[in-house]
Amino acid sequence: MTEDTRPFISWELVGSFMTEAFKAAGVPEADAAICADVLLESDRRGIESHGSNRFKPIYIDRIRAGILNPVTEYEILKETPTTIVADAHDGMGMVASYKMMESLIEKAKLYGLSMGAIRNSSHYGIAGYWPMMASKQGLLGITGTNARASIAPTFGVENMMGTNPLTFAFPTDEDFPFVLDCATSIVQRGKIEYYAREGKPTPAGMVISENGDALTDSAYILKALVDGTAALTPLGGIGEEMAGYKGYGYAAVVEILSAALAGASFMKQITNRDENGNPRPYHLGHFFIVIDPDAFLGHEAFKKTTGEILRALRASKKAPGQERIYTAGEKEWDAWLYRRDKGVPMGAGVQKDFITVRDWYNLPFTFPFEG
Repeated sequence: MTEDTRPFISWELVGSFMTEAFKAAGVPEADAAICADVLLESDRRGIESHGSNRFKPIYIDRIRAGILNPVTEYEILKETPTTIVADAHDGMGMVASYKMMESLIEKAKLYGLSMGAIRNSSHYGIAGYWPMMASKQGLLGITGTNARASIAPTFGVENMMGTNPLTFAFPTDEDFPFVLDCATSIVQRGKIEYYAREGKPTPAGMVISENGDALTDSAYILKALVDGTAALTPLGGIGEEMAGYKGYGYAAVVEILSAALAGASFMKQITNRDENGNPRPYHLGHFFIVIDPDAFLGHEAFKKTTGEILRALRASKKAPGQERIYTAGEKEWDAWLYRRDKGVPMGAGVQKDFITVRDWYNLPFTFPFEG
């Protein structure tokens, strides 16, 4: 792993600060701890686009703007022995999702499978957190969420669907689970936000203009995605030659499951402006599935076979010049081993955000990068 030259801040300090800041913004203490842990999990796994990088702009700023409710009113609209439909009432998506997964895990242990859907939610953090709640207990987890329109359909240039991650976590007989956590676009908006914050260009081919031209200016792309003059390309890219229709199809699957089961908003209904241009919540939809392998051939059999599959993949013949083949979740595990004793690497943009939020709420924290 390439040596990171950014300052590392202890996990304890970052977690304590974000928890206290969420509390100062009006989030109840237990909920604040959940929100901070979800963000830290992203940093633990090296997925910085969804970690402390998003703490201020996606959560604190939205609470202060009045488009995200700090107190989450989690209402169950319908429940059966194996299913739940809930309304988050524009509260913290991470809190609503945590409550949903707790219930679904209990149901899956009793009945073998469970599924839930949430409407009127908000950004729920790193998608992998939710199926990993299941995998830590020997269960299989699946989730997906819609988002504000970003992806253009195959043969189109208009942003119609969100980056719509389809995410899986499976327990294995190794030290880490199999976790596939990725958007159905080539790149997700959070990664472009990260590029913009770090002053980096977005690689060509990931974003197209309304005229079909490739865009690389990250700051411009973020604005163009909002005003509809740019769109992300689906997995596979533009057109059919590289099978972009596959990414397009999977994005549509996530859009449907996130919206249709819970009566949630979808596609261009998901916007932070009302018909008069005034700020409003995004009203996202999520879905979750939990499966107990004991309802099939058992936990140990599942973990053993899964581990054998993953080890066989990693041991297969490598391309010339390549030293290692990875399986999903392995790089994230390596990131955690690297960062576990070091802390959270923090660039200049996030440092500035932490100082700003601290000063807003007059919190008694001093950070090592100051002075």
